[in-house]
Amino acid sequence: MSRTFGAQSTTDDVLSGIDLSGRTALVTGASGGLGAETARALASAGASVLLAARNTDKAGEVAEGIRESTGNTELEVVALDLTSLDRVRACAKQVLAKHPHLHLLINNAGVMACPLERTARGWELQLATNHIGHFLLSGLLAPALRAGAPARVVNLSSAGHRLAGLDFDDPHFERRPYDKWEAYGQSKTANVLFTVELDRRLSGTGVRAYAVHPGMIMTELGRHLSPDDIQELMSRTPGGGDALSWKTIEQGAATSTWAATAPELAERGGLYCEDVHVADERSEEAEIHGYSPHAIDTEAAERLWSLSEEWVGERFDPGQP
Repeated sequence: MSRTFGAQSTTDDVLSGIDLSGRTALVTGASGGLGAETARALASAGASVLLAARNTDKAGEVAEGIRESTGNTELEVVALDLTSLDRVRACAKQVLAKHPHLHLLINNAGVMACPLERTARGWELQLATNHIGHFLLSGLLAPALRAGAPARVVNLSSAGHRLAGLDFDDPHFERRPYDKWEAYGQSKTANVLFTVELDRRLSGTGVRAYAVHPGMIMTELGRHLSPDDIQELMSRTPGGGDALSWKTIEQGAATSTWAATAPELAERGGLYCEDVHVADERSEEAEIHGYSPHAIDTEAAERLWSLSEEWVGERFDPGQP
């Protein structure tokens, strides 16, 4: 089956002809924006969808809207607060009790360029939310993913990963000055590195992992951004951001939906995807597309895995029963 998509493709475009009946998906951050649209799209193709969110009331409203628009009643809301390890564990326990087989895990939730905030454990909020919480959730749900194989994990990263690599000496800005864009970039690099190592550990079990850049979309993710912040982001973008184009939510969620379901990716994993295709390494610094080499460094990926295990106080070998 030959299929060609691009930056303007929508979730409905990439799911055309795809039947997800009998498949169970969990989408984090599903109370709005890209998460809500991803949940809707997967449900429209017949999947049973768990909407994981901190605000369960909002997620419940989203679920009801999906039921009405798709006719799919197989929707469930689960509480998830990625900043609390205890609550991540509670979420995973609830999911595993009812769903021993999981086929799609879309780690969509995140925060972007917020003022310096710390979790109860003292962790910088962006790294804690975007990476550490999802690392723990994915590790805990790995048995269900293996049981549901072929299965996939999709981690929402960003072209923002180019703003910063992982500072292993001071990841939580305890000694260096806090820069919200560096913190965001670091967390998005962590998403890609996690994908690389997760896929390496799980590929032999029929579970593959993908990192995704959704594109520029106006969602609640940017709720902390002022006009000056937007201007600063543009100034840090190659060409001053002139070549960037904004996407609709349906277009923004298309790449993660494609990565989760595309038959053409069945034998591939550990990939960084954008504009509904597998991206290449950036050819030059001024290039706005592609990934930076620091994000797929296998040694850094393994080092981050070990550090993440220390943070959550738990060892994970997701490829083993």
